[in-house]
This record gives sequence, C-alpha cells and structure tokens, in this order.
Amino acid sequence: MNKNNHRIPGVFLLPNIITTAALFSGFYSIVSSINGNYTYAVIAILIAMILDGLDGRIARLTNTQTEFGAYYDSLSDLLCFGVAPAVFIYIWSLSSFNDYGWHWSKIAWIVSFIYTASVALRLARFNSKLHVQDKKYFLGLASPASAAVIICYAWVIIDTGLNVESFKWLSLILLIFLSTLMVTNITYYSFKDIDLRQKVPHISLFVIAIVLSFISFDPPLVLLSFFSIYALSGPSLFLLRLFRKRSMNTRERRSEQ
Repeated sequence: MNKNNHRIPGVFLLPNIITTAALFSGFYSIVSSINGNYTYAVIAILIAMILDGLDGRIARLTNTQTEFGAYYDSLSDLLCFGVAPAVFIYIWSLSSFNDYGWHWSKIAWIVSFIYTASVALRLARFNSKLHVQDKKYFLGLASPASAAVIICYAWVIIDTGLNVESFKWLSLILLIFLSTLMVTNITYYSFKDIDLRQKVPHISLFVIAIVLSFISFDPPLVLLSFFSIYALSGPSLFLLRLFRKRSMNTRERRSEQ
C-alpha cells in the first residue's frame, strides 16, 4: 500500500503543510525584523522551531517520508534558522556598528552572511550523509539549536529592557562562535532515538509538567540557559574525550617504560 502511494505523482499533505507553516514563520520573522517588531520576530522563529520538530516526526509516524520532504525541510530550515536569525541580529544589534564607520559596518553584515553560509553548509552536509550518518547524533551543532541561542539571547535583552548597543560585540562573537560549531565535526545528541509511540512510566508526564512549569517562570532566560548548555555540551564532551585519550596514552607510555 505504501509503495504504491510513493509511485503516485504528488506529495503527502500532512508533513509538508507543517513544513510550509514553518517556512511562513521564518519569512514572517524577517518581515517583523525589518519593521522593528523584534519580539514578534523572536516568537516566529520559536514557532518555526516547534513546527520543524513536528514535520519529520509526523512523517515518520505516518510513514510518509519522501526525498522531496527531506529537501523541502532543508530549504525551510535555511530560511528559518539561517536567513531569519542573521537578518534579525544584524538589524537588531549589529547595525549599530555603522557608528564606527564603513569598515565595521561591512564586518557586521559579512559576519551575518557567514552565519547564513554556515547553516547552508551544515544542512548540505547533513543531506549528503542522510543515509550513512548515525541518526542518534548530529555532526556539528544543528541549525535550529544555533538559531535558538541567538533569539533567546536577544529575547532576554529585549525582555529586561537593557541597552542593545552595549551587547553588539557579544552579538558579533556569538555569531562567529555558533557558525564555527555548526561546521565542525563535533557530535551532538539528536534526540531522534526517542520513540513517541512507546509507553513511558507515569512519572515521565510528571517530569514534563515540572519542566513546563519551570519554563513559565522566565521563558527567555530558561530557554537561553537550556539551549546554551546544549550548544556547549558538544565542545565540552569533545574536550573531555580528548583529555581522557591523552591520559590513557600517557599511562600506556609509562607502563611501557
């Protein structure tokens, strides 16, 4: 039945309509950034993140996965988590480098472009290794997580009413750091091995309720903390493994002596 469905021209509506909704959210974020509605821009990217997490899982649950859907999802990701965050942070923060002259103005938008290019490279690498890579782990920081760090960082500053111009250097460094994490070979846990169709203990729902309640206290700060920890988990575990490997090599050399 499923094989015959794949031979019929067309696309599966359910997962692709969710991807289209995510694409719309990303575009709406860009429009909001241009119009100076930064809170709306942040929320739109967060909505795009939720929808991006749903389309693939729904496709797997309903057995409606196709190559078209995978490529369409990647193009949507490029807009939502590559172009939209770069446009947002440039207009919201990095454009203040214009006060330092055209040299710094150029550096600001070039760094924004590098971030977008890093997302494109990250997605291209993901698609090229789609059938060979261990789905339990991501190679490099995933673009939705990278975008989440940017927008939650901005959301905290907007929510607290701090002067954004005081954070322009931090914004520049953050973009460079996240761009680097996306194109490295550092591995991150993907959470894709979690099977939503399996039964879980009742305590799991209680834990989820506690987490949601905790987020509600201060959504911008809590989400920023969560995504920052996730972004730093890759380099931290990489350095830990490197340290352990060197320690083992040192012990082996001493034992040989």
